[in-house]
Amino acid sequence: MRTSLARTLSMGVLAVAAGGMLVACGSDDSTATGVPTTTATTTTTESSSTSATTSSTSASESTTSAAVTSPGEAATAPPEQPQPVPEDFPGATQAPVDDRGQAFLDELKKAGVTPAGNGEIAISTASYICSAQSQGVAPDEISTFVTANVGVEASASGTQITAEQAGETAQLYITAAQNTICKA
Repeated sequence: MRTSLARTLSMGVLAVAAGGMLVACGSDDSTATGVPTTTATTTTTESSSTSATTSSTSASESTTSAAVTSPGEAATAPPEQPQPVPEDFPGATQAPVDDRGQAFLDELKKAGVTPAGNGEIAISTASYICSAQSQGVAPDEISTFVTANVGVEASASGTQITAEQAGETAQLYITAAQNTICKA
């Protein structure tokens, strides 16, 4: 009984201590905000005698003051200066389109589909089509994924299309991929 009470009390004390530590760290602000101040600490002690009369002795006071210092140079970060971005950062912004990719894009253009940007989304969709077909993915799953990518590409180019238009365009993607990229 005594050990379970001691165990319960010690767990309670640990929980309160852990909670107190978490509360102390509750803010994301990790910088000091304020001016250091000097503080005076006063300690008062009283003694009493064991006789019937209680007399108090004089209280002793102790004053401690801390020297005020200014923050060092290391504590203060210099003002942030924006740096110019290098001309070639972060490198090439467009991946080069290979011959198969260009043939796929040309096939789409013949079918009346204009891919967004330089055609990267369309080419990656065609790569998916070929990979999924070679792995035996069901045609309706491929069509669903390609329809979603057609919608993403339309949004990227700022075009509004209906679900029916996306489905029709997805079939054009699948046919064009089968005729170009999947053959190689």
